Amino acid sequence: MRKDLASIVAMAVMLVVSQVAALALAPIFVDFQFQAFPDASNPVNPLIYIVLILAFTAVILLLVRYKRRNIAKYVVLGSIFLTVSFVFIVPLYLAMWWWMDPELAGNLATLGAFLLAILISYALYKYPEWYLVDTVGISIAAGVTAVLGISFAILPTFLLLVGLALYDAWAVYRSKHMVTLADEMTSQKLPILLVVPKKASYSYLDQKSLKEQIATGEEREAMFMGLGDIIIPGVLVVSASTFLRPEFGYPGTGVLGLPAYLFVAIATMIGALVGFTILMRFVMRGNPQAGLPLLNGGAIAGYIVSFALAFGTFRAFGLA
Repeated sequence: MRKDLASIVAMAVMLVVSQVAALALAPIFVDFQFQAFPDASNPVNPLIYIVLILAFTAVILLLVRYKRRNIAKYVVLGSIFLTVSFVFIVPLYLAMWWWMDPELAGNLATLGAFLLAILISYALYKYPEWYLVDTVGISIAAGVTAVLGISFAILPTFLLLVGLALYDAWAVYRSKHMVTLADEMTSQKLPILLVVPKKASYSYLDQKSLKEQIATGEEREAMFMGLGDIIIPGVLVVSASTFLRPEFGYPGTGVLGLPAYLFVAIATMIGALVGFTILMRFVMRGNPQAGLPLLNGGAIAGYIVSFALAFGTFRAFGLA
């Protein structure tokens, strides 16, 4: 584990950077009503989201199985295009509204986000080197985490994290289709995974099949982490910072000089990092590991402990 410490730390930094960026974006997205669901407290919302994830995964796996890999690549690139278009509208608007007419700024921001999405999608298609994949992946993760975090109140977020942790464990250890999906994403060099090289000479363009490397026991030159492993525990981080505020009926107390909602959000992130550290010990054994059980479990533990410190037993799960 020591020889891979630099790569592990780099991956942890990516997790923190993405979630901190999501925390910064969340209040802005709230102001612009960028929620994915109109009623954030509806417990059906996480079920809908999980079904969408299952449907998308099924489509990609079917295309791979029936030798339609190019179509699968275009489907993923199309989803990246739509995500980038959506996520970058608000930041671009905020960069322009203060010095031009708001309506003009809105139109230019929409056009700019559209053009940026085209540029990023084309760059990923032509030259998907690891540093480009990681930059795009972290940016997408930050935006998606912010949107989902303001779209799920505390109870729906808990349901989402538990449901996806169970699914991830089943998909990696039982059906093993998540390993197939990861292998396909690396083969197509798509930014669904974060890539952290172990050697300076590493090129993602030359990455071999993950399945073959696992089967032969060959030492891998890079570590990989799915974007979902960053996004999903981050949803609870953003949800805590959004829905534990006084305007939602929680006491406006402070802990260690921080507003209680921010204290809980940071502690939740720390809990996810603890889960990440434990996860890495299993990853170093060389076999694929389900990330969400430990990452989500750590985030939930961090939330519960910090919530108890900040609020006592007051509405721990957002229930009256």
